[in-house]
Amino acid sequence: MPDALTGERVSAKERVNQIIQEAKLAEDAGLDFFSIGESHQQYFVGQAHAVLLGAVAQATSKIKLGSAATIVSTSDPVRIYENFATIDLLSNGRAEIIGGRASRLGLFELLGYNVSDYEELFEEKFELLLKINQEKRITWQGNFRAPLHDAEILPRPLNDKLPIWRAVGGPAESAIKAGMQGVPMAIAMLGGPVAIFKRSVDAYRQSLRLSGYQPTDFPVATTGLFYAAADTKTALREFYPYVDKGITLANGTGFNKRLFANGAKIQDVMAIGSPQAIIEKILYQHKQFGHQRYMAQIDFGGLPFEKVMKNIEIIGKDILPAIKKYTRK
Repeated sequence: MPDALTGERVSAKERVNQIIQEAKLAEDAGLDFFSIGESHQQYFVGQAHAVLLGAVAQATSKIKLGSAATIVSTSDPVRIYENFATIDLLSNGRAEIIGGRASRLGLFELLGYNVSDYEELFEEKFELLLKINQEKRITWQGNFRAPLHDAEILPRPLNDKLPIWRAVGGPAESAIKAGMQGVPMAIAMLGGPVAIFKRSVDAYRQSLRLSGYQPTDFPVATTGLFYAAADTKTALREFYPYVDKGITLANGTGFNKRLFANGAKIQDVMAIGSPQAIIEKILYQHKQFGHQRYMAQIDFGGLPFEKVMKNIEIIGKDILPAIKKYTRK
């Protein structure tokens, strides 16, 4: 994306190289997880996100790697599994899949699918992806691809199975389905009160219980906008142009400035502010959600590369140690 202040853009090649450098710094800074989303539209280079993760796998040695998210609806589950099992072998067992439905609908036509099948495509394909992960040979029949007859899906991951999460938005319906399936849940939180998203987390765990699962066996991940600066006022002022422009380019409408200003409140899910304010926000959310992973969305809207790298350094040096001091208890 173009820089919201200067309009400058980097080439696709430079952007790819930046992502790899970000992953290397994230590992050096002690972060636990690095993810790349899949997007099939102008201003993005993550169309072949599995290829990028393969490059990151070779450039790193410890950090877990995943998608955020892989759009299961418009991909073949066999191919998804082949790609991520290969990434798992390249990374010595560090690969994960977060499977989602797509928040931008242009890719359905681009990849040859009917958007009217939005829900059915995802549910059928996600179920097949889970089945492939559990069984070495597959016999299966559905509505959106040719049947499989005693098919062996290769290669297998290093430890035979991959962590597969279901990506959900704010509404509880998809969270309930994740619980019914007995899979970890990753919930996207663009903005708004923590209380709204707590309903979905609670509904997920209740669904796990009703489906015969033990909720403590299934981790919850949250993800949201992140930006750290010397103080909260500066962070809001510096980051707003990038969020507003980025969401305008990606989704067609910008981010309401008054709603964005609510990001300063501890009860809002956006992690924007001074390092201490962000620590307090994440710990507040951990108290509400009891979740196991927070994923910071820090590289968006043409934010200058040096600011992204600075934010990774701040997470590793100031924020992560403080968070783990409390969560490890």
